Amino acid sequence: MKKINFLAKLFNERKLQLVDPSEEIKQSYLKKSESNLISAKILLENNKLEESVSLVYYSMYHMLTALLFKLGIKCENHSASIILLKELFSIDNSDIFFAKKERVDKQYYTDFYITKEEVLEAVKIAEDFNKRLFDFISKLDNQKIKEYREKLKILNGQKIK
Repeated sequence: MKKINFLAKLFNERKLQLVDPSEEIKQSYLKKSESNLISAKILLENNKLEESVSLVYYSMYHMLTALLFKLGIKCENHSASIILLKELFSIDNSDIFFAKKERVDKQYYTDFYITKEEVLEAVKIAEDFNKRLFDFISKLDNQKIKEYREKLKILNGQKIK
């Protein structure tokens, strides 16, 4: 219930809103996702581990953003986008939540130790996550998009028009 109230609050603040679905914006985020994952691998190969962790997360986040724009959902809050993955689409969001936590820890703090193997595992998890989300996106049709948009309105306590 707390998650739903959080989403409703963002909806009221217009930080979460329904917009026109956009194939163009979706494609832009798919490209960003791919680019971030390629860059994460390059950084990993060059032992820039904490920077790689950040781009692993952003690769996953941009794939999620592509999904949202496919449906015409604009969300300005990372945590809310991740919550929507589970609450709206019933997709396990634990991998991206963990990636976000790792990104924050590595980007803002200095008291950590990270190994190349851990980052390699994170890259593999991101690749799997991105493939699953891309597959999900590719199977969306107009009827499913309409159903998810209506479900979002219900989650936010709005009457469907």
